Amino acid sequence: MLILNKTELTPASFILNGVPGLEDMHVWISFPFCFMYFVAMVGNCGLLYLIRYEDSLHRPMYYFLAMLSFTDLVMCSSSIPKALSIFWFHLKEISFDECLAQMFFIHTFTGMESGVLMLMALDRYVAICYPLRYSTILTDPVIAKVGFATFLRAVLLIIPLIFLTKSLPYCRGNMIHHTYCDQLSVAKLSCGNIMANVIYGLMAALLIGGFDILCITVSYTMILRAVVSLSSADARQKAFSTCTAHICAIVFSYSPAFFCFFYNRFGSHIIPPSCHILVANLYLLLPPTMNPVVYGVKTKQIRDCVLRILLGTKDSKSHKS
Repeated sequence: MLILNKTELTPASFILNGVPGLEDMHVWISFPFCFMYFVAMVGNCGLLYLIRYEDSLHRPMYYFLAMLSFTDLVMCSSSIPKALSIFWFHLKEISFDECLAQMFFIHTFTGMESGVLMLMALDRYVAICYPLRYSTILTDPVIAKVGFATFLRAVLLIIPLIFLTKSLPYCRGNMIHHTYCDQLSVAKLSCGNIMANVIYGLMAALLIGGFDILCITVSYTMILRAVVSLSSADARQKAFSTCTAHICAIVFSYSPAFFCFFYNRFGSHIIPPSCHILVANLYLLLPPTMNPVVYGVKTKQIRDCVLRILLGTKDSKSHKS
């Protein structure tokens, strides 16, 4: 249904069509989505619980991991429940304001995810290159400030994009071939000029993703130089092993992000839309699912805390590292 104002055409609601071309497979697609979402919720809530109540995890590295877990929870919860309601109950309608709200949370917290990964790279840089000054550089106030600055950066860059999308006139129907309100998918329904949306979206992606990738690359270049200069092979292996979980998190986050970015710019006529929609959902679902698993497996302190809880050890507060 469309409501016509004097100056513009504004949709009362949109219809999210799910995965185009695979409508008959929606129920089957929902099973891995549901399983991954369940793992993401349990894993990230579990990490937040451990970091909150275990004294041995009250360290900068785990504070950043808590930021990542919270970001992952919001990011996947902004999209997956709606996708599952489409797959299971055919509840495809979403109001215009709800669509804009979903768009804001998805884009803000994907930007936040990138920023936290950048902060975690800087954390590893300080820990390996300046180990004696680690606790004095990354104090609790500093961590709180950089975390808030990362969140504020994402909010301030995404809000103009939401207003640009809201101000567009819409006259090309209200069917969105997606499982959630992606900014470009919504803007393409407009009969107005969306060049400002495209250019600003590209600038925001470069200011967030481009800057963060640059910082991560510089951090790991310095880390690699410091690790290679260590005289002991065991010391080199121990130093670099502290980065493996973070490197996995970077791969899980940026790989589908790069695919979606290049698809929107260059591959829309080469790759089937269904493939793009599935990868776009994995972009929001894969990092929240895999991050707690990887950190649980690769981080000895987290494994020890989980074992103490499972074995019923009461003296968990005294285990500090």
